[in-house]
Amino acid sequence: MIAVTGSAGKTTTKEMIASILERKWKVYKTKDNMNLPAYIDKQSKEISSKHRAVVLEYGMSKAGHIRKSCQLIKPNIGVVTMVGAAHIGNFGGSIRRVAQAKSELIRGMNQSGMLFLNADDRNSRYLTTKDFRGKVFTVSLYQKAEYRASRIAFTETGMSFSVEINRKLIRFHIPAFGKHNIYNALFAIGVARQLGISVDTIRKGLENYQKPDRRLVVYRLRKDVKVIDDTFSANPQAAQAAVDVLAQIGKGKRIFVLGDMLELGRYSEKGHQIVGAYAARNKVHHLLTYGRASRHARNAAVSSGLSSVQARHFNDRRALHAALYRLTTPSTTILVKGSHKMRMNQTVKYISNEVGSRNRSDTRRRAERKNEAGKKR
Repeated sequence: MIAVTGSAGKTTTKEMIASILERKWKVYKTKDNMNLPAYIDKQSKEISSKHRAVVLEYGMSKAGHIRKSCQLIKPNIGVVTMVGAAHIGNFGGSIRRVAQAKSELIRGMNQSGMLFLNADDRNSRYLTTKDFRGKVFTVSLYQKAEYRASRIAFTETGMSFSVEINRKLIRFHIPAFGKHNIYNALFAIGVARQLGISVDTIRKGLENYQKPDRRLVVYRLRKDVKVIDDTFSANPQAAQAAVDVLAQIGKGKRIFVLGDMLELGRYSEKGHQIVGAYAARNKVHHLLTYGRASRHARNAAVSSGLSSVQARHFNDRRALHAALYRLTTPSTTILVKGSHKMRMNQTVKYISNEVGSRNRSDTRRRAERKNEAGKKR
């Protein structure tokens, strides 16, 4: 019984673990991101003796949700991906209170089981682990850990990295971008290794896991225009991670479109300011914000170096799209992010349809002019 929680990375980590274990066993996994207690209760009735492994995603929007899920299905393997500001508005703006709510997994799981934590996440130090009697494993990119990634390289289709296993450096590849996804893969590698899964099986599972929709999905249009769709959800840490991906794969003009990040409560203004300043410092050429709270991101970006022409705020989606249409030139990479309720996927569709069709029309017109010139000769 494997349960995954955390402020970000739950669904991807769950999918990676399940993809590996499915190559050996009959596995039950959480459908999509149906991770609140009501869904866990329903799923508990679908698990049977034919399943050798169960991989579940435990989410929360308030204290007590994860505790309830553990009462319904008690895990013996727990993963806490990281502790961040998602839903922090429901916890009085306190990251420590978010950590305590995430700690419900540690207290509610089998106390002689296995727990996996992120050694690089500063907020994970607030998790309650002192009374846990089982085995604790850590993952890291930057410091000593049981599962540590090194020699990270970006490829056309994703990322490659090495992990030391049985005193040998083993190379892995995932079809995803963003260093945060390497943490997710490290959790999957760690869980699988502790369950005795071979390196080859792990490698195949990671290369073929089911990538969640609207989470850093890259669409390639004509004229080397790329769109990064990260519109499923948003919080400040996830937004900064998405900006890192934009900086890493955007070779020409880089545009960041940010819709409001919701459920931040008193932390909303500060959270948006952090993201705006981060974008200005990390190779974003244009920041376009949409909504009410995201104007704080735009203002922080201007204070951090972007001009008022480069950083603009919109309250009207059509005006936002018109600005995007004008800004998008060949070799432009556009990151679109925002909370689910902001429906920023509409902007992704606009770019794909309108800008993509414009590029096709431009190509067709050039071909026609070339044909006409040939006829005259």
